[in-house]
Amino acid sequence: MKQTRRQALALALSIAAASAAAPVWAQGFPSKPVTLVVAYPAGGDTDALARLFAEKLSTRIGQPVVVDNRPGASGVIGSSYVAKAPADGYTLLLAPSTFSIAQLVLKTNGSSSYDVLNGFTPIIQTGTLPLALVASTASGIKNFKDLPAAAKAQPLSYASPGSGSPMHILGEMVNKAAGLNIRHVPYRGVAPAVNDVLGGHVPLTYITLGPVAPYLPNGKMAVLAVADHQRSPLAPNVPTFQELGYKDVEVTAWHGLFGPKGMPADIVKTLNGHFNEILKMPDVASKMAVLGALPLGGTPETLAKTNAADFERFGRIIKELGIQAD
Repeated sequence: MKQTRRQALALALSIAAASAAAPVWAQGFPSKPVTLVVAYPAGGDTDALARLFAEKLSTRIGQPVVVDNRPGASGVIGSSYVAKAPADGYTLLLAPSTFSIAQLVLKTNGSSSYDVLNGFTPIIQTGTLPLALVASTASGIKNFKDLPAAAKAQPLSYASPGSGSPMHILGEMVNKAAGLNIRHVPYRGVAPAVNDVLGGHVPLTYITLGPVAPYLPNGKMAVLAVADHQRSPLAPNVPTFQELGYKDVEVTAWHGLFGPKGMPADIVKTLNGHFNEILKMPDVASKMAVLGALPLGGTPETLAKTNAADFERFGRIIKELGIQAD
């Protein structure tokens, strides 16, 4: 009997110790505020989407969802921060597709690097964003056919949200396909790039449609072409690069939600379920359209495949075109 009691006591103590050491999510996720990191400055489309999603997610989970902007190095700084965070679901990253490729063109050190394919937990691909070539009206460039003559008349430059961004890669793809030599000017995010085009400091930008939409009706900017395989419902009158005769010029941007590597499957499932429901909300879809995005959703595997495909395809293109950080 004494031996049995000792065994029972030992079992009870081991259970108590295991319970004390149990991770936070076993007590019910979430039990505290969630941080949604954006690796770009406030004011851009990624930041705006993050704030939209944060509001909706907070309502659903009953906890504050705080957007934390950590810009720098084309998103590498913010992404690295999330990669090193605890894998408990309380620190997440809303990343544009620059996430997949930034390190391929940037010189990073061990403190600001991450494993694109294996260093994060994919949760959901939230949407896709058509990319476009946009000109300021002050440049005098009204359509794509005006571009070669304008480039010969004087040196031209184009703005992008950063070195290694899909917009940067698209700009160099167009340069090669059309025989142009338009200089790349990288910015720390979408908002400052758009502001400098509006201010006449840079005549062109490769950008998503949302940030420039307010300046199209008043004629301050003009969309010259979109880089999707078909015309965008957000700009139905604008031709694709394929229509203009450049068949291989196609780049579609996206946003996705990631967590640190090793997140528990139940937390991933919970967050994926919430976001799939959020993306079905009519007001979310309409607000995303204003930002130039189309809602997607789906499984974590969809995001993982998209991320891996971009890493492989654009890694090859970056090498072919010799794209490097400026």
